[in-house]
Amino acid sequence: MAVVTINIKNKRAGFDYYLLDKYTAGIVLTGTEIKSIRLGKANLSDSYCYFKDNELWVRNLHIAEYTYGTYNNHEPKRERKLLLQKKELKKIINKLKDKGLTIVPLLLFINEKGLAKIEISIAKGKKLYDKRETLKEKDTKREMERQ
Repeated sequence: MAVVTINIKNKRAGFDYYLLDKYTAGIVLTGTEIKSIRLGKANLSDSYCYFKDNELWVRNLHIAEYTYGTYNNHEPKRERKLLLQKKELKKIINKLKDKGLTIVPLLLFINEKGLAKIEISIAKGKKLYDKRETLKEKDTKREMERQ
């Protein structure tokens, strides 16, 4: 049986934010959600993380409904709880006290044990001119590779 690796990336995150610290968190899912992720039917583009009652939650993570799901099927954009150790959560809370920082999901993947994990990052938003600078760097790098 061939092993299929699932890596669903948030391509906008690197463009819209300066990525500071990265963490890998578990994610609480239902049965049909994990089946949809294994089929690669998830989208991280508009998702973000926030704290509610000292627990980390992800919002706007779109996991498409499972095709063969019945009445047990899940809601595609429901809020999902992230699992981190307490000391990691405290570290993130302390860093978020700085103004302008947010938590952005970067990568949704399935590890060797078959568990769904999400890589999150503490990020600072880029200004418009920073985004233009990123595009210029990308273009010059592409030109250098061509030659």
